[in-house]
Amino acid sequence: MLIRMIPLRLLSLHNQTAGMQWSILLALSISCVLGLQALRLPAALLLGPMIAAILVAAMDGKIRLPARLFGPAQGVIGCMIAHAIPLSIIAEIVREWPLFLAGVLSVTLVAATLGWLLTRWQVLPGTTAIWGSSPGAAMAMTLMSEAFGADIRLVAFMQYLRVVCVAVCASFIARIWAGGSGAPPPAIVWFPPTAWLPFIETMALIGIGSVLAEHMRIPAGAMLLPLVLGVILQDSGWMVIELPPWLLALCYALLGWTIGLRFTRPILSHAARAFPRVLFSIFVLIAMCGFFAALLVFVAGIDPLTAYLATSPGGADSVAIIASSSEVNLPFVMAMQIARFLLVLFTGPSLARFIAKRSGVL
Repeated sequence: MLIRMIPLRLLSLHNQTAGMQWSILLALSISCVLGLQALRLPAALLLGPMIAAILVAAMDGKIRLPARLFGPAQGVIGCMIAHAIPLSIIAEIVREWPLFLAGVLSVTLVAATLGWLLTRWQVLPGTTAIWGSSPGAAMAMTLMSEAFGADIRLVAFMQYLRVVCVAVCASFIARIWAGGSGAPPPAIVWFPPTAWLPFIETMALIGIGSVLAEHMRIPAGAMLLPLVLGVILQDSGWMVIELPPWLLALCYALLGWTIGLRFTRPILSHAARAFPRVLFSIFVLIAMCGFFAALLVFVAGIDPLTAYLATSPGGADSVAIIASSSEVNLPFVMAMQIARFLLVLFTGPSLARFIAKRSGVL
């Protein structure tokens, strides 16, 4: 017992000042982001701060972010998603709706079944496994899950474990199967010239969305209201969403820290025990998506790599990077990803409640 306690005492931040704990968190966050980016793993700007915050929490760190920052950070994510849904994507979906309907529903049903099984087997508490199994919209599902009673920490654990696994598998297949270029993504310009009027309008939309969500008590409304209003205003030509990279990076860090600092040693132990079965369910989902991709190849004549990337369960941003450096039908890939994202986003709460009732959780 003494041997086990010595490392914990040496690593404990309990007696450190808040300033020292924030300094350690910032240094760890930068190191984690740089390490993940060097490995070309997706969502490094979110995962890095989240991992760093989990480490600080595990070392008895007591710092917390003010709750009032969580809503506006969600609003930025909502606007970011709205910016990525142009009318051209909707037109692509409508043009080949039977194909998209079959592809989206098949992946969603398999993911829902896996979530139901994990819930029935009590791998994770409550509805957590259902939200964590949602195939796509990782950030949105993580943020929405807490409003509907799931454990946001374990949902984040499931969602981003899948994002990493899917991205690694897709990168490997693209490079080996189709000879993708393997070139790194272009360097990010953190402080580009800013269009100030669109930026102010975007900030106003985020602020209004946060206030309305709080007063109307809409679950996850701080993200959903700017998302829905942003799509309407953007595609009707009333505004242009302007989100500089530095602002996105800051909000990713705020969300990663908020989630990560909530972890405790018992939660980490629970995640470690669940890890093998969660990982197995992820690879089952990836394998089933590969099967659906094969059906698209034989039934609809889609080329194999396009079909595989289109049906990959989540990580639309990383799939976009992989697809853009490969010889694939990029509009088809992104339309399928966005279609599934929209389905999961707007049916997630109802589907989670339905599965939870059938599992005896509710």
